[in-house]
Amino acid sequence: VQLQASGGGLVQDGGPLRLSCTASGGDIDFSDMAWYRQAPGKERELVAGIDLGDFIEYGVFGQGRFSIYRDNAKNTLYLQMNNLKPEDSAVYYCKALIPDSHGTRQTYWGQGTLVTVSS
Repeated sequence: VQLQASGGGLVQDGGPLRLSCTASGGDIDFSDMAWYRQAPGKERELVAGIDLGDFIEYGVFGQGRFSIYRDNAKNTLYLQMNNLKPEDSAVYYCKALIPDSHGTRQTYWGQGTLVTVSS
C-alpha cells in the first residue's frame, strides 16, 4: 500500500488550500485515516482524523477552519484548509490504518506535502 499526498504549496495568510491523499494497493473503505503535520523543531501533531464510520475529530487549531473528508470511490482522503495562518506552515502527512489480507490493520504514512503560509 502506498499513500500519495499532494496539494501543498505557498499560500497567503487567510487563503485556502486543499490537500489530497490517494491510496494505491489498498482500499480505504474500511480504514481509519488522518492528517498530521510537523513544523521544523516541533513534534508531529494530529490535524484531523476520520474513522471508517466517518466519525471526525480535529486538533484544536483546526476547529472551524479545516475540514476532513473522504471519497471512497476515488480511494482518496482530503483536507480542506481555510483561513490559513503562518503558524499552519508545516509538512502535512496522511496516515491510514488499512486491513491486510488477514484483517489486521496496518499503518501507512504518505510522504508528506509542504504547506507554507506567507504573512
